[in-house]
Amino acid sequence: MTTAPLDLPYLRAYAPALQAQAHALLAQGQLGALLQRKYPEGHAVRSDKALYDYAQEFKARHLRNAGTVNKVLFDSKIHVVRHALGLHTHRTRVQGGRLAARHEIRVAALFKQTPDEFLRMIVVHELAHLREKDHGKAFYQLCTHMEPQYHQFEFDLRLYLTHLDAGGELLW
Repeated sequence: MTTAPLDLPYLRAYAPALQAQAHALLAQGQLGALLQRKYPEGHAVRSDKALYDYAQEFKARHLRNAGTVNKVLFDSKIHVVRHALGLHTHRTRVQGGRLAARHEIRVAALFKQTPDEFLRMIVVHELAHLREKDHGKAFYQLCTHMEPQYHQFEFDLRLYLTHLDAGGELLW
C-alpha cells in the first residue's frame, strides 16, 4: 500500500523535480538541517521600530522617489498561507484639498526568528508594491534589482514553511 504524496502548498508553483526533491528531504528528515546549514543564524531585528528602520534603509537605497511608508511592523494576526508572507496596504484619503496616501507593511510575526535573507526577501517584496501593485514581470524585476538573490531566498523560505507545515520545529 503506497501513501499519497504530501501536498506542498508553498511549492505548488515550482517544477515537479524541485517538489520531488523537497518530498525526499522531508521523508529523510533532512530539510530542516539543510536550511540550518545554509542559513546558520537568525537576524537581529526584533522590534517593530527596528523593522521600520530596516525597511526604510532599503527604501532609501532603492526607492527614494516612491511613496512614504508610514508603518512597518510584525503582525501576529497574519495567517501565512492566506496572506502569503506579509501585507502591503495602501489607503488614500482626502486631507484638505489633496489626496494623502498611507502605506503600511506588515510582516508575519513568524519571521521575527528567521535568517536575515528571509526577512530581507519579504521586506523587498512588500516595498516593491510601492511602485508595482501587481505581481507581474516589472514587479519581479524590481525585486531582483533590490535583492539579486530574491528568487533563491523566496524558494528557501518556502522550503522552511514546508518544513514547518510538515511538523518540523522552528529552526532559529
